[in-house]
Amino acid sequence: MNAMTLLTVFVLAVFIGFEVVSKVSSTLHTPLMSGANAIHGIILVGAIIVAGSATETWLLVTALVAVLLATINLVGGFVVTDRMLRMFGGRAAPASRRQPSARKQPSARRQPSARKQPSARKQPSSRKQKDAL
Repeated sequence: MNAMTLLTVFVLAVFIGFEVVSKVSSTLHTPLMSGANAIHGIILVGAIIVAGSATETWLLVTALVAVLLATINLVGGFVVTDRMLRMFGGRAAPASRRQPSARKQPSARRQPSARKQPSARKQPSSRKQKDAL
């Protein structure tokens, strides 16, 4: 392929990628990010293989830049995914309030308290009844 074809494919990939990613809802972001991290791992392995078999200086430099960028993208993706998952998770209890990890035995039911129950006396409904009291 000549350079113009490669540049055309690259520009089209950028536009299509931007359009696809901008249409993703926030609910699907975390699962898609996890899948993208797996793809970036494969890209990183490919960049390392190309860097290892490079015979020319410019190819080696380009492959090493690809390794660097793929690594940054992969690590950043995992950081963002971890942060998103922590946003959806519950809050952890402070260390002083945490219960031991041993399984608790079911406790006996609480006995009803000896509090006085409110009186069952009816409230007067008319003004005459109120005045009579």
